[in-house]
Amino acid sequence: MTRLIGVIASKWAMPVLYNLLRSPGPLRFTVLRRSIGRVTQRELSLTLKRFEEIGVVHRKVFPEVPPRVEYRLTPLGRSLEEPILGLGLWAERHAGELAAAGKRAARAKASRPAR
Repeated sequence: MTRLIGVIASKWAMPVLYNLLRSPGPLRFTVLRRSIGRVTQRELSLTLKRFEEIGVVHRKVFPEVPPRVEYRLTPLGRSLEEPILGLGLWAERHAGELAAAGKRAARAKASRPAR
């Protein structure tokens, strides 16, 4: 459990898994990066490499010029579908509540006197 949490606790791990799970097939790096948003090329590369090392993601390099690389989940990665998509659905359902709570916390912090 500790090893798994160490891998999926990174900032970009859940968005990567979520997007790969929602994709009907393999994704190219640039498509995956675009679907995630503000992730840097370095962070996405590191996240995919960690997932590849633990057997959750398969990386396929095509011998073309320019090189084409695709990423897909392995069967082990696909087994994360229920918990990851469940968390994604929960986040979508409660996005308004989460945003409102964040705004309340920011206002409360801003109204506190400086120490």
